Amino acid sequence: MKLLFDENLSPKLPRLLATLFPDSAHVRECGLLGLSDEEVWEYARANGFTIVSKDSDFQQRSLLYGPPPKIVWLRIGNCTRQQLVQLITSHEQDIHALDTDPFETLLVLS
Repeated sequence: MKLLFDENLSPKLPRLLATLFPDSAHVRECGLLGLSDEEVWEYARANGFTIVSKDSDFQQRSLLYGPPPKIVWLRIGNCTRQQLVQLITSHEQDIHALDTDPFETLLVLS
């Protein structure tokens, strides 16, 4: 399972979570920094990524268009990178279940 971390998240997250989610990337690594949500969405869809974001725009897009891509929406206020790593790590099984469930499109973590 590949996660694509939105620009509102630390670019170090893919490296810090590589053992759980190999082949994940940050939008910066993919040349998507500063591009529209639509462009990020299309890149994720075309390349088999699940988008991870704190941005509600992806949640809304998910409701309108459905998958792919699937969305992990982080509903957490200001926090440290380590707190994000801990949140994502503690929900590893839920994130993998999202990927394999054909009926689920969105996972909200808080």
